[in-house]
Amino acid sequence: MDKPRTESQNKALHLYFSHLAEILNDNNLDMRKVLKPSISIPWTPQTIKENLWKPIMKIQTGKSSTTEMTTKDINEVYDTINRHLGEQFGITVEFPSIESLINESRIRDKTTT
Repeated sequence: MDKPRTESQNKALHLYFSHLAEILNDNNLDMRKVLKPSISIPWTPQTIKENLWKPIMKIQTGKSSTTEMTTKDINEVYDTINRHLGEQFGITVEFPSIESLINESRIRDKTTT
């Protein structure tokens, strides 16, 4: 049986939602361009979760809540979203990890000194 998601994975998942919302908005890929063609709606971490992550999660895993996800589920849903956005819009966002957060912090520190 697959292990339930960890607290660290939950934090990383929500950080990913924030990063993806920022990248999509920075590239003028609002919700209208990605999902709904008639209304221009900027992305937020919550709209990423509700309108992008959860529909794919439900189709791929049959689960209706992120709290039910296993570590394997998170990887599979992330891979699907990342592949789709890369193919359709040239956008990819690395899933947060301890290593990526440390590197991000180092880069930020270098640019502010």
